[in-house]
Amino acid sequence: MQTLPLIQHLINGKLVAGGSRSQDVFNPATGQAEKQLLLADKATVEQAIACAQAAYPAWRATPPLKRARVMSKLKNLLEDNAEAICALVTAEHGKVLSDSMGELQRGIENVEYASYAPELLKGEHSKNVGPSMDSWSEFQALGVTAGITPFNFPVMVPLWMWPMAVTCGNTFVLKPSERDPSSALLVAQLALQAGLPPGVLNVVHGDKEAVDTLLADKRVQAISFVGSTPIAEYIYATGCANGKRVQALGGAKNHAVVMPDADVPNAVSALMGAAYGSCGERCMAIPLVVAVGDATADAVVAGLKVEIAKMKVGPGIDAGNDMGPLVTQAHFDKVKGFVDQGVAEGATLVVDGRGVKVLGHEAGYFLGACLFDHVKPGMKIYQEEIFGPVLGVMRVKTLQEAMSLIDAHEYGNGTCIFTRDGEAARYFSDNILVGMVGVNVPLPVPVAYHSFGGWKRSLFGDLSAYGPDAVRFYTKRKTITQRWPSAGVREGAVFSFPTNR
Repeated sequence: MQTLPLIQHLINGKLVAGGSRSQDVFNPATGQAEKQLLLADKATVEQAIACAQAAYPAWRATPPLKRARVMSKLKNLLEDNAEAICALVTAEHGKVLSDSMGELQRGIENVEYASYAPELLKGEHSKNVGPSMDSWSEFQALGVTAGITPFNFPVMVPLWMWPMAVTCGNTFVLKPSERDPSSALLVAQLALQAGLPPGVLNVVHGDKEAVDTLLADKRVQAISFVGSTPIAEYIYATGCANGKRVQALGGAKNHAVVMPDADVPNAVSALMGAAYGSCGERCMAIPLVVAVGDATADAVVAGLKVEIAKMKVGPGIDAGNDMGPLVTQAHFDKVKGFVDQGVAEGATLVVDGRGVKVLGHEAGYFLGACLFDHVKPGMKIYQEEIFGPVLGVMRVKTLQEAMSLIDAHEYGNGTCIFTRDGEAARYFSDNILVGMVGVNVPLPVPVAYHSFGGWKRSLFGDLSAYGPDAVRFYTKRKTITQRWPSAGVREGAVFSFPTNR
């Protein structure tokens, strides 16, 4: 029996074999186990937290410019090792290599933004707020922080979190997805090469036992999470109950409104990538089109049918393919079940991708692009997050009807509108109850120097991910008021509340 390569934890700068349990890591294109992953037990996670706690005082005292220089070096190392990192992403997640490269690039941009931390951490200063009295604010680190990240962006989402956290002076414990952990581990090892001291960033692999340990340990001051809404709610409630600052990004059901005046061919092209890119495993994917008018819907459906017929589905390592497999057999079964449910509920399955077979990869988790028409609000495929290559088209008569649908949905992560009418676009952007909005942009994912976050049940917590909000999430404000009385002058006691009158 062949022994699979073992993926270990990274604690205090060294690979550590902690925990008695393990699980296989599969290549979704072949359906074969290619690695074995150690799952951290409570003691292993506590060891990582202890190392982060021990490293914190010296790292907090390190000048921000020196901390930022580590990020600058890491950026270069990520670019130099891009092919190796993306090969790991594609091998364990399944997405095509060009998509892996795009994911890494967006992560690198967050590292680049973190390298500006000396500017971002500057406080405010006011001279003479009272007689011979000055006041200023500072942004100080929290201590040990942690991140729990999803399978769909195994490189980018960790880079949303820990680079800014550590550049602000915190230490960090990362628990990446156990489905595709290797790329996050490699990036952490590159951070050590860039000069990050041992213990500042630790990586533990695991499941609920590891998560619950991070949530319960009083040494962990803040937790960032990205994943499904039920788990986000659990993370938020449990973390807050344990006195932590929590930022938990949950699920999505993003609608794309297509107006009668839209450039339909361009909208169709945009929707193809937004719906089927990364096999639909994106929280900013477009799984729903809301077409205003039957003529608009007919044109969109006809255009999508033509484009779907051109798609190439196969292993992500093949540059000629547009879409790879789903991440696991269990997720394949779940997504296929949604398609079955949509048919049973009466939606019209215009394109059926359930029978796709990839020659030489028959055991892979491949599902072709699926397209539904006449989707209704009461259907399961409308209400729930599918997270697969399934696109549904809805038909409404007016923009207001489309907006009412979107506003009524429990999720409010992202949305977009395709139109040539500036008034309609402005009205939509101003009034829709969604956190991220695109106008003729199907995936309005903010750049690194803005922040990412939805509304309603797509985000739990007051601050969004990365960008300016990340600086505030990973720091606490301290305001200092200072006065130096004149030497030899004795002042009497004052019992009224101090004012500046």
